[in-house]
Amino acid sequence: MISKIIEHNLVREIERQINENERFVIVSHVGPDGDAIGSALAMSHFLLTLCKQTTVIVPNAFPSYYQWLPGSDKILIYENNKELADKKLSEAQVIFVMDLNERRRMNILANAVVDSPAIKIMIDHHLFPDEFAKIIVSYPQIASTSELVFHLICQMGNFSDINLPCAECIFTGMMTDTGGFSYNSNSKDIYEIISELINIGIDKDDIYRKVYNNYSENRMRLTGYAMYRKLKLYPKYHTALITLTRRELEQFNYGTGDAEGLVNLPLSIEGIIFSVFMREESDKIKLSLRSQGTFECNKYAREVFRGGGHINASGGESYKGMQKTILKFEESLPKYEQMLKNSV
Repeated sequence: MISKIIEHNLVREIERQINENERFVIVSHVGPDGDAIGSALAMSHFLLTLCKQTTVIVPNAFPSYYQWLPGSDKILIYENNKELADKKLSEAQVIFVMDLNERRRMNILANAVVDSPAIKIMIDHHLFPDEFAKIIVSYPQIASTSELVFHLICQMGNFSDINLPCAECIFTGMMTDTGGFSYNSNSKDIYEIISELINIGIDKDDIYRKVYNNYSENRMRLTGYAMYRKLKLYPKYHTALITLTRRELEQFNYGTGDAEGLVNLPLSIEGIIFSVFMREESDKIKLSLRSQGTFECNKYAREVFRGGGHINASGGESYKGMQKTILKFEESLPKYEQMLKNSV
């Protein structure tokens, strides 16, 4: 029996909004990952089975290894198609905001979403949600937003409306937001949901291959360079750091998503329970953080880099440049030394 996670009144209100409206837009965060794309497309496929008009919009491009997902070819990239996207947002009656807890995470898409007269419904699993949405479905204990989409559809009594495209998108989001079910995934509900998705017809092994065994040569060479040249260990703190500058990324013809998952690799090293990856962008340093055991990398991200996320998978940002960001990181480690030791 799969748990009924979402409060009954929220389920009924979302059901009412779906029944009473026809034009829906589904948006997600900047730098869309597997859960952002998976949850957005899953919701779109579900609404399409109810004969609703749906459009999925994301702020910028997503990795090529998600372009096989059903419906991904119809996603509007806001930075490439602003005029049409703005029109869809202004005409929408309901906007589903997926896999984000703050309006700033929508980046260039944020103002158009917030200014739209549409009802906003947030479905997310990150801490401390903004109050810009009228209806907020926020459950940080759930491993992925895609899992929440499954719960919502089932609690509305619409399990039979989960078709194969919807199921494939749900599984992809669940798989990628848990690192292939290697963290934040010790819940029996996850595996009961997977069983139901397999009954619908997904080929979980094929989906894994499409996502994780479909990388470019440039990405593989970048990974090798990062691990050989840019990996630094801090044994006293059971911590690893990888940094990549824009110039280094350009040497390997960096494409969207080429560094996704890189932060996980140092956790395979004996004794390492905290891994940080810093990637230089045009205006900031983007940080990805992963941990094992009980070390709360979301607490670290929040206190040191004004970020957030989950206990074992979080993110943050710095506007101080690479060297100053590295220095800030190194100076912060002594404060967390005991917590890191206790997590080994």
